[in-house]
Amino acid sequence: MTDLLAPDRRRERAAAERSSAGGPLTIKELVSYRLHVVANLLSRGAALRYRREFGVSLWEWRTVALLGAGPALSLNDLAAAAGLDKSQMSRVVSGLAARGLVHRGENETDGRGVRLSLTRAGEKLYEGLIRAAAERNAAFLGCLTPHERDCLAVALKKLGEQARSLIQRERELAAKPARSRRRAAARRSA
Repeated sequence: MTDLLAPDRRRERAAAERSSAGGPLTIKELVSYRLHVVANLLSRGAALRYRREFGVSLWEWRTVALLGAGPALSLNDLAAAAGLDKSQMSRVVSGLAARGLVHRGENETDGRGVRLSLTRAGEKLYEGLIRAAAERNAAFLGCLTPHERDCLAVALKKLGEQARSLIQRERELAAKPARSRRRAAARRSA
């Protein structure tokens, strides 16, 4: 029966067998790597379409999409939502503002900060971009059966929760040595 499986399925089954037997996995068999590869493929296709149809880069698309999806955001909030550092986001926003797509308004709660929102031209661009994104999303989901879509949604939710849990654990473990070093230094100086 194994011989009838496609090569990718055979590799997946072999990886699962090695993993359950405690054998070492290769990077190509890691869930995180496989998700990374798929995410990169999705992003590359999106980047090509959005550049061709709308003249925006992938980061510009994400910035416009985030600003179009809700109320005005600070640069810090926008950078965090996009997964970029503040300086990278600042460059993206500056380019969009120079093209008349993003407005920098005053932040009433922080006199030094700004609230970023889309201009009318930015809103019009957002409408086209989100329509194209919805078409791409439908194409990806359309290659899955309804059951596979349900499984994917559940799996992504569980993987996201597990990833957040592992990040929290790593932060706690990283903080422990720092606290231990501070206590040891305090004992030495006492």
